[in-house]
Amino acid sequence: MTDPLFYILLGLSAMAAGAVNSIAGGGTLLSFPPLLRIMDAVYANGTSTVALMPGSLAGALGYRSELRDCWPLIRLLLIPSFVGGAVGSLLVTRLPPTVFAKLVPWLIITAAFLFLIQGPIKRLIAKGEHGPPSPLTTLAVVLGQFMIAVYGGYFGAGIGILMLSVLPFMGTKNIHETNAAKTVLAVVINGVTVIIFVAEGVVVWPYALAMAVAAIVGGYLGARFARKLPAIYVRVLVIVIGFTLGGYYLWKQFFES
Repeated sequence: MTDPLFYILLGLSAMAAGAVNSIAGGGTLLSFPPLLRIMDAVYANGTSTVALMPGSLAGALGYRSELRDCWPLIRLLLIPSFVGGAVGSLLVTRLPPTVFAKLVPWLIITAAFLFLIQGPIKRLIAKGEHGPPSPLTTLAVVLGQFMIAVYGGYFGAGIGILMLSVLPFMGTKNIHETNAAKTVLAVVINGVTVIIFVAEGVVVWPYALAMAVAAIVGGYLGARFARKLPAIYVRVLVIVIGFTLGGYYLWKQFFES
């Protein structure tokens, strides 16, 4: 399909997806459906992932001032993010799509709920904002990040929500610092996924390149805008996006064949 109006639609969806990814994650929900109308799901997944990768990188640059404070956390989670992303993307062509698809809504809704109760949980375990995490907490976060990366490599919608529910337990100071770490780790996950999808030949390049330009603009502007918002607004937005994503996928699972 070469209709210019369709390219405009793809560009707008990619710009919105890039902005949403830089704020809270879930941009795949905006970029994937238009592609699914004209191509196989595996190719739509590969094309969408490649298209949103530059926007994620631009979003990381938008958080450059916060990256200095959370770099030790990013360094700790680089390897599980890379390995998990590789495993997940390889599973796309090794397992039936229904295996992971059935888990998608439950993963996202659980993550949104965890983010909703994150404050009370941190107070319950009496962890100060700046206190170092215990070895058990660190191990749990590393393993959790690996599983998130596996899911991110497989499809990816909602990995931002999942990371935002886990990373604060490592002592990030505020939502913006957590967002910065999340954005960089998403770049790592998506980066290895892109390499594998390109090697497997499941990317439709004309659409991917057109969407990538729009995603760069959306990702950078979204990150800059999010940094100027009061933390409570970003938190509410994350929760709303999480439950919206989960509800959407539940509806797809139970009411569409």
